[in-house]
Amino acid sequence: MELVDVDTRHAYDRIREAIITLELAPGTLANEQQLAEDLHMGAVPVREALKLLTHDELIVITPRHGLYVADINLPDLEQISEVRLTLEPLCAGLAARRATADDMTVLEALRQEQATTDPSDCRRLLDVDHKFHQAIVRAAKNKYLIRILEHLFGLSQRLWYMALPQLDSLPTAVAEHLEMVESIKSRDAVRARKIMHDHVKEFYDRVRIILNSCEKE
Repeated sequence: MELVDVDTRHAYDRIREAIITLELAPGTLANEQQLAEDLHMGAVPVREALKLLTHDELIVITPRHGLYVADINLPDLEQISEVRLTLEPLCAGLAARRATADDMTVLEALRQEQATTDPSDCRRLLDVDHKFHQAIVRAAKNKYLIRILEHLFGLSQRLWYMALPQLDSLPTAVAEHLEMVESIKSRDAVRARKIMHDHVKEFYDRVRIILNSCEKE
C-alpha cells in the first residue's frame, strides 16, 4: 500500500470500512460509478481501490455480473479461526520476548481506553480490541506475521459485525487484556501464548454460536 496514491488510499479506506461494518452488505453489487459519487471522488481511484479489495478477498469478481462484496459464512469463520488460533498465540509469545517500552506504552493505553469505554458501546469496544491485537502483532517484530494477520483481521471484522447485535462478551475482554499486558510485561511467553489462545478461541466460539442461530432463522 506504500506506493498507492493518496486518492486511491482514501477510496480504499472508505470502501473497506463500509464493507467491514456491513454498510455494504455481503453480496452487494460494487458499482464503481455509484461508489465514486457516494465518496465524491473520481472513478479512477475507486477503480484502483476495488482492485486492492479483490486482493483482500473483500470484493469478488464474477464473469457475468461484475464486482460484488464477498459473502461471509460459517466455513469462512472456521478457516479464519484455525489460522488465528495458530498465529496469534505465536505473536503473543514473541511479543513477550521482544516488546519494547514503546510497545508496552501502546498496549497499556489501549487497555485503559477499553477499560473506560461504556460496556454498551460494542462498536467502540470492538474497534479497541482490534487495535489491541494489532499492537501485539507489531510487538512481535515479524513483518510477515503483520501482513498475514492484518489480512485476516479484515476478514474477521465482518464476521464480528454480523454477530454484533447479539454479542455480549466484549466487556470481558478488558480483564483478559490486562492479563495479556501483564504477561508480556513480565516476559512470560508461555502464559502470553495461553491467554491469547483462550481469548481468541472463546471469542470465535461465541461468534460461531450466534452465526449458527442466524443461519437457522
